[in-house]
Amino acid sequence: MNHPKIAKLLGIDRKALIDSARTAAATLVSLLLARALKFPEYYWAPISTVVIMQSSIQPLQGAWQRFVGTALGAALGAAIATYVGRTAIVYAMGIFVCGILAAASRSWSAYRVAAITFSIVVLISRGPAWVFAWHRFLEVSLGIAVALIALLVSQRKKQKTIRQT
Repeated sequence: MNHPKIAKLLGIDRKALIDSARTAAATLVSLLLARALKFPEYYWAPISTVVIMQSSIQPLQGAWQRFVGTALGAALGAAIATYVGRTAIVYAMGIFVCGILAAASRSWSAYRVAAITFSIVVLISRGPAWVFAWHRFLEVSLGIAVALIALLVSQRKKQKTIRQT
């Protein structure tokens, strides 16, 4: 079977093939690590890996935005769910505060992720909100870390290949 001909027939170039393989391998590592660590909602780790690796912005910037946003949304969501409540008005005020905190921390681009994480913690959490928020932060952070390591390894291989030619 001639794989280059099949790839050409399907309109797949080498770069797409390598990028897909790298992303698949990184998400597998992320999934297996999260399961091994017994994260309750382990699927957030590989989802975060895909988000970072397939981002349309520079990966380090995307990773930082997702990390800051997740931390901000998880902490605020846990605090509000624990000490204020979960009414619709309180929820909307929390989304507003996510934006204010993102802007104040000079991470406006993290607002989207902060609001999403806040929503997950406030609207979905079962049991103590702090525990749920902490798990979310750990799961997402693991996915970010695996993506960054995979991208770093890929860049080093690419640089090594360029130096050898």
